[in-house]
Amino acid sequence: MNIPEKYQIKDIIAQKFYLVNGELRQWNGESSQVFSSISSTETYQPTLLGSIPNLGEKEAIESLDAAVAAYDRGQGLWPTMKVEDRISCMKKFVEQMKTKRAAVVKLLMWEIGKNLPDSEKEFDRTVDYIYDTIEDYKQMDRDSAKFEKHSGVNAHIRRGPLGVVLCLGPYNYPLNETFALLIPALIMGNTAIFKPAKFGVLLLCPLLEAFQNSFPKGVVNIIFGRGRTVANPIMKDGRVDVLALIGHSNSANALQSVHPKSNRLRMVLGLEAKNPAIVLEDADLDLAIDECIAGTTSFNGQRCTALKVLYVHESVVEEFNKRFSQKVDALKFGNPWEDGAQLTPLPEPNKPAYIQELIDDALEKGGKIINQKGGVTTDNYIFPAVVYPVTKNMRVYEEEQFGPIIPIISFSDIEEPLDDMAASNYGQQVSLFGKDVQTLAPLIDTLVNLVCRVNLNSSCQRGPDVYPFTGRKDSAVGTLSVHDALRSFSIRTFLASKDNAYNNAILKNLMDAKASNFVSTDYLL
Repeated sequence: MNIPEKYQIKDIIAQKFYLVNGELRQWNGESSQVFSSISSTETYQPTLLGSIPNLGEKEAIESLDAAVAAYDRGQGLWPTMKVEDRISCMKKFVEQMKTKRAAVVKLLMWEIGKNLPDSEKEFDRTVDYIYDTIEDYKQMDRDSAKFEKHSGVNAHIRRGPLGVVLCLGPYNYPLNETFALLIPALIMGNTAIFKPAKFGVLLLCPLLEAFQNSFPKGVVNIIFGRGRTVANPIMKDGRVDVLALIGHSNSANALQSVHPKSNRLRMVLGLEAKNPAIVLEDADLDLAIDECIAGTTSFNGQRCTALKVLYVHESVVEEFNKRFSQKVDALKFGNPWEDGAQLTPLPEPNKPAYIQELIDDALEKGGKIINQKGGVTTDNYIFPAVVYPVTKNMRVYEEEQFGPIIPIISFSDIEEPLDDMAASNYGQQVSLFGKDVQTLAPLIDTLVNLVCRVNLNSSCQRGPDVYPFTGRKDSAVGTLSVHDALRSFSIRTFLASKDNAYNNAILKNLMDAKASNFVSTDYLL
């Protein structure tokens, strides 16, 4: 196989270290091999990329001990540090992170099959996210660098950290979405234990040293292993204050249930979704088809923001299906570094078989594959199947497929998709295609109460990262965006003082002495 030299895997990454309490500790126990579903040979076989430590409960609790000690009931160096000093640590980290771009991008391609442009975009977007977070944090500090007075009480109000965070990221955006949890949690003064996802784990190894030498010991602890082996004991211990997870609600529910003080556990969760598109009879079909192609097939549909069911008005469904199917079949399948490769190998070895199960179930219940290539299977892929008509008794209607199968439902009355959305367990986003204002206006008014983002004539997406990213029902807890994430990982806290000469003199002396990192009216530039 002709692989460009700069993307070839020449050295196996035998990862033997993990980060706890500021130390890169060597692991000599059991390891798990990491394979890519991309073959480097003409005859297909998975490619061995490396191995990672299979840490146990002992190592998990040691990482928790380190995070707890670093937070030290709010008295630790990190939670009490000046804002500008925490920002300085974060800047140091991101500058070192940028030097690892080539290594991380290559591993994004090999580990999860993300194509080259999207892998580069994920890295660069993550760097931008960190810088944007720093700037928003500065503005937050500027806004709080003041005293307020109401009803004879002076108040100095800031946002403070919550404590120890357990951070679990997803495999589909193992850098960007993981850091969308970790970075705001850290910069607000929390300490963290971070375990990477099952796939997309080696790409974080080049960043371990940057974490080690950018933050005080125990502030960031990075461990490897199976979730049940390391995450469960950490949660059962009860000293975790925040569960930050992007993944499936089953995982979130399981971890929350073992925490002995779930009533005081803060949760920041990005979970599954079944985002629909609604194509009205007056929609611009060229635009709708292009956006639905992007929404359903980008990264093979392995995104929580992917369009996972298409509702098309019965008056245009025949034309939509014909042209949509042709465009799906025209998509190029190839390895991630190949020019124009829009469809790439699936990282999960069992995913083609699962998609085939959904196809078989739909066919048994009256559905048809309406694109010529739909369901064609290779060792590491199954070509996107456009399935029509889809009914509510099919698994592909009910389940979040997270892969290349596209169900289409026709409707005559707009209440049909609206009722389905209202009954759904999920409520993240919707794509709405149409142009008549009198039709769109009441629809928008309803849809904003069913989901959290209505995309007008465009596919669903997370970005720009400055906009709120959240969901209703089983789709999310908390809001992730540059602005909102800082608030999700913090709590309002303040100093209050009765307005009298005695207290006011003390406050003045506090500010003049600059002895408190909390009580400060300094303006960060």
